[in-house]
Amino acid sequence: MADLTYVATQEGWLYLAGIKDVYTCEIVGYAMGERMTKELKGKALFMALRSQRPPAGLIHHSDRGSQYCAYDYRVIQEQFGLKTSMSRKGNCYDNAPMESFWGTLKMRA
Repeated sequence: MADLTYVATQEGWLYLAGIKDVYTCEIVGYAMGERMTKELKGKALFMALRSQRPPAGLIHHSDRGSQYCAYDYRVIQEQFGLKTSMSRKGNCYDNAPMESFWGTLKMRA
């Protein structure tokens, strides 16, 4: 499951892209940057793919953010045999595990 949030730092706001394994509840990929780009989300996805080496057919779920819909990002998913799943339009509950993680992270940071 993939999502992006922003976090406050002493230097200003940074974007944090994350990939969560909803079976183990572990964050398996992440990347930080000053801008919200498809490359930022791609870095998080590559980290997850390198560390986990998932089997073909694994479901990769995200919201409908433009970076997740980008051609380059979708090509990576296809190359690694991931099945794309996206939240229903206007339904934040489909991405609840990531939203919950972000809330916990921000409370403890």
